[in-house]
Amino acid sequence: MTKGTTPAGELVDDFGSEPETRPTGMLRGILRRRSTLVAGGFLLLLVVGAILAPLVAPYDPDAQNVYHRLQPPNSDYWLGTDDYGRDVLSRLIFGARVSLQAAVQAVVVALVIGLPLGVIAGYLGGWLGAVLTRIMDALMSAPSLVLAITIVAVLGPGITNAMLAIGLIMAPRFFRVARASTMDVRHETYIEASVALGCTSLRTVVRHILPNVMPPIMLVISVSLGTAVAAEASLSFLGLGVRAPASSWGSMLSTASSNMGLAPYLVWPPGVMIFLTVLAFTYLGDGVRRGMLRNRSASSNGD
Repeated sequence: MTKGTTPAGELVDDFGSEPETRPTGMLRGILRRRSTLVAGGFLLLLVVGAILAPLVAPYDPDAQNVYHRLQPPNSDYWLGTDDYGRDVLSRLIFGARVSLQAAVQAVVVALVIGLPLGVIAGYLGGWLGAVLTRIMDALMSAPSLVLAITIVAVLGPGITNAMLAIGLIMAPRFFRVARASTMDVRHETYIEASVALGCTSLRTVVRHILPNVMPPIMLVISVSLGTAVAAEASLSFLGLGVRAPASSWGSMLSTASSNMGLAPYLVWPPGVMIFLTVLAFTYLGDGVRRGMLRNRSASSNGD
């Protein structure tokens, strides 16, 4: 049985039935890895806990009780209390909400900036593509944390400004992946056929180029979410992120560092959660990458 191609570049056999689509094949490749499933399950549990934080947290995360300050873990306070007598477990749960929301904000900013500019640079090329590439290269050459601190210092402290800075810093990685993926497919036969049929550039990009760009972009998103969590924790640790009395894992680490001699147990909960969350996003990204490679190999064998 022979196979042909549709104008969209999908494989179709002689009987007109389409084989497994690329997203479905990639998803099956991702789900085959146990580490990816564990990472995904952990992140799902984390998201659910963050959403249901008011119902899950045993205490008000901002409620202060000086009579219970710096208590080690016990039956009433499972992870102890901080220097203001606040329950560490409750602040950890609510901190997950802040940290995840901040990471999503940063990635959305990076995606909105980097993806369209990368597609434009890859599809049009020429002097415009060269200029955009040089701008992104210059942005990548600057030290990330120093640049983020500079941007926050100009815009003012706060979680929104901090994540705007992180998103701007991460935009070049989305740009480069989108540009490279667009350049890979812009000379394919189905792209030329679309242009020859009179499709506008916008329609060609949306219908034929973006579906090919999104799989590697999904990989960048998963990895960047972990990077954004660590970056938000770094800025909040320095006092440039979330504002008191709201809690995030970075601000909890800052509090723990001030009481290291009296309550060393305060370091572990936020530190472990940052480590596990970044690790989970990394394993999820690795699973996406392996799923892409598996799907690409299956497509090549099908050809």
